[in-house]
Amino acid sequence: MANPDHSPAASRPLPLSRRLAQIIEETEAERLSFTDLAAQLQSRAWGGLLFIFAAINVLPLPPGTSVFFAIPLIIVSAQMVIGRASPWFPARIDRRGVRKSELERLVAKMHGFEARIERVFKPRLAKLTGPTATRLIGLACLFLALLAAIPIPLFHMAPAAAILLFGLALIYRDGAVVIAAAIAGLLSLAANALLVGSGVAALNFLAEAWLHR
Repeated sequence: MANPDHSPAASRPLPLSRRLAQIIEETEAERLSFTDLAAQLQSRAWGGLLFIFAAINVLPLPPGTSVFFAIPLIIVSAQMVIGRASPWFPARIDRRGVRKSELERLVAKMHGFEARIERVFKPRLAKLTGPTATRLIGLACLFLALLAAIPIPLFHMAPAAAILLFGLALIYRDGAVVIAAAIAGLLSLAANALLVGSGVAALNFLAEAWLHR
C-alpha cells in the first residue's frame, strides 16, 4: 500500500496541506485529538505540529494570550530534545485537540502558499534534518517557544516565524531551510532585543518628562 505521507514523485514529501486535506476527508469525527493528528501525520508529525502551532503564533495576538498559544510549541519541542519517537500531550490539552473546520481553514490558507514554496523546497543536506539534528532543532525551537510565551505585545511573532521555518524544514527534509531558520532565529533575538530596548527607552522618556513637569 502506498505511503500517504509521500507524493508519487520520487521520494518528494507530500505537501502538508494535501496531507491535512486527506486527514480531513478520512476523519468522521468533528474534532481530532493532537495525538490522533500526530499519528496521521506519520513521519511529518514533528514538522507538521511545529508548523501548525507556530502558524497561530505568527499572527498578532491579544496581550497575555501568547503564553497559552506557546504551550503546545513548548510541549512538542521539549519532546524533540529528549528524542521521543512520537509526540505526547497532557490529557486536557489532547482532548481539546483541533476541529476539522479549523484544519479546513488552515488548509485553505496554506494551499496557495505551499504551491509556491514546494517548487523551491526539496530533500537536501540530509544530515541537517536527521535524528541528531532534529533534537538540536527541538532545542532551538524550545528556546524560541519560551521567548514566544513572554507576555509582551508582538514579542511572540518573530520567534514563532523562525519555528515555522524549522517546521517546514522537517516537513520537506530540507537542510537549506534549517540554515535559513537558524538565521531567522538569530534575527528574531535581535528584533525582540530592539523591541524591548525601544520600550525601555520610551518608558524612560515618559518618566523623565513626567518628573520635569
